[in-house]
Amino acid sequence: MSEPTIDPARSALVIIDLQRGIVGRSTAPHAADQVVENSSRLLAAARRQGILPVLVHVGGAPDWADRLRLSADQPTPPQPPPPDWSEFAPQIAPQSGEVVILKRQWGAFYGTDLDLQLRRRGIDTTILCGIATEVGVESTARDAYERNYRQFFAEDAMSGLHEAGHRNAIDRIFPRIGHVRSTDWVVQALGG
Repeated sequence: MSEPTIDPARSALVIIDLQRGIVGRSTAPHAADQVVENSSRLLAAARRQGILPVLVHVGGAPDWADRLRLSADQPTPPQPPPPDWSEFAPQIAPQSGEVVILKRQWGAFYGTDLDLQLRRRGIDTTILCGIATEVGVESTARDAYERNYRQFFAEDAMSGLHEAGHRNAIDRIFPRIGHVRSTDWVVQALGG
């Protein structure tokens, strides 16, 4: 089987939740600062090649009134986060014309206009990275798969809340719905 290719005109780089309130958390197997650095490399390559950057962050109303409040063994903390919690990490700040998606749950498709933004631009391929692999990235990837998007996963530009969760997504889920590669591979596929 031949190595897959990425068509810049039909692709988007989708960066999940690289925001102040999340990149400050402990992650595994890759440290959050390494994920931000590798995602920043992908973002620079995407911008050079004319690939649409899509910057996704999670947030909502200041009092969290628009957040899900379901019964669970490990529910979302009830108190609202600090005011700057949803701001993008400085290395990931959007530029004019880039798509910014504010989501209120794990996945970037549900309740947002992400699918509309991609389809109206003729995009059928996503390159995913971000934190956390087994939460926002995996939820978005599963939704993208069900919407028939080709997918690439930059394994070292994402990390989990726990290494086991990251490994499960990387080893068992993502290979069934797309192509798992390194940041270096993706940057090379985008023309260096």
